[in-house]
Amino acid sequence: MDGAALKAWLALCRAPGVGSVAVSRLLESFGSAEAAVGASSSALRAIGLSGAQIDALKKPDAAGIAADLAWLDAAGRGVLTIADAAYPAALRQIAAAPPLLFWQGDVELLGMPQLAIVGSRAATPQGLDNARAFAAELARRGLIITSGLALGIDGAAHRGALEGGGYTVAVCATGLDRVYPARHKALAHEIAARGVLVSEFPSGVQALAENFPRRNRIISGLSLGVLVVEAARESGSLITARYALEQGRELFAIPGSIHNPQARGCHALIRQGARLVETVDDLLEELGPLLRPWLGTRLAEQMPTAAEAPLAGDDPAAAAILAALGDELLTLDALVERTGQTVADLQTALTILELQGRIAPAAGGRYQRLPPR
Repeated sequence: MDGAALKAWLALCRAPGVGSVAVSRLLESFGSAEAAVGASSSALRAIGLSGAQIDALKKPDAAGIAADLAWLDAAGRGVLTIADAAYPAALRQIAAAPPLLFWQGDVELLGMPQLAIVGSRAATPQGLDNARAFAAELARRGLIITSGLALGIDGAAHRGALEGGGYTVAVCATGLDRVYPARHKALAHEIAARGVLVSEFPSGVQALAENFPRRNRIISGLSLGVLVVEAARESGSLITARYALEQGRELFAIPGSIHNPQARGCHALIRQGARLVETVDDLLEELGPLLRPWLGTRLAEQMPTAAEAPLAGDDPAAAAILAALGDELLTLDALVERTGQTVADLQTALTILELQGRIAPAAGGRYQRLPPR
C-alpha cells in the first residue's frame, strides 16, 4: 500500500462517528479509501452520511495519523485493511468487521485456525490451571490460541499456548502503542515475539469501557470456536460467548463446582446449549470437521489422540509423575517427595496428564496412572 492510500485508511479509522458500517458504505460507493476521503460533501451526503461524519472526513486528525505512521515505522508492525487479500477470511464474514487492523508480530497467524479461550479476570487457581493446560495441549495439536490479554483466564491461556510451544493471538482493546493491563507488559512483548498482537484501535487509544465489547467480537470473529473456562453470571466473557453464537461459531464451556460463583456463567451457557468440555478431545471432536477447509485432512483426520500426544516439551515434572506412579496410587504430597518437583510444577503437569488421559484422580486425593488407550 502506498503512502497516500495508507493515510486515507488511517483518516477513515480516526474519523469520529465513522464506524464499520459507514466505512463499508463508503468503500462500496467510491471503490477505495482514497476516493472516499476525497469525495465531495454532496457526494458523501448522497450516500447517507450525516453532517458530523462529513465534517470528520473533511478534517482528518493529522496529529493522530502522524502518530500512527511513526508507530508503523518499525519492523514487525503493520496494518491490514478489509480490502487486503491477507485480511483474515473468518473475520471478514462477521457483521461490522473492523475496516483496519493494526498488528505487531507474525501477521500470518491471523489467517490460521484459532480457538478463543476466555474467562474471568478474578479466576480461581483451578480455573487458571485449566486455561493454561487446555491452551498448551491445543497449541501442541496445531491450533492458535486467541484471547484478550486480560488478567486471569486470558493471560493464562496466552501463557499456556507459549509454554506448549505453540502460538497465540492477543486482541487488544487499546492502541498497540500501549499495554493494558500494565501487569501484562512482559507477556505482550513475548507475544509480539512469538505470536501476534492485534487491535482495531489506532495509536493513543486508551482502555475505555466501550472498547472491550468491540474487542470481544474480534476475538470470536477470528476463531473457529470459543471456550469459556470460568465466568460469573455478569462476566464480560459472556459477551464474547454471545458474539460467538451470533457469528455461527462453536461454543464450549468447562463446568465447575456449584459452590464456585465463577462457574455460574459457564453453567448458564451449558444450559443454553454450549458444549460441555472435560477434555481437549471433547473440543477436537467438534472442531475436526471445521479444520478440514483450513488445513485439509492432515490435521483434522490425523489429529493425535490425547494418549498419543507428546508431553509438554518433554516436561520433566510430567515424566517424573508417570515414573513415580507406576501401578501405585499416590497423593500430591507423596509425588512431591518421590519426584523432588515443586507443588506448582506438579499441579500443572497433573492437569496436563489428566487432559491427555494418562492419569486420573482417585479416592483420597490420590492419582493413578492409566493404561494407553
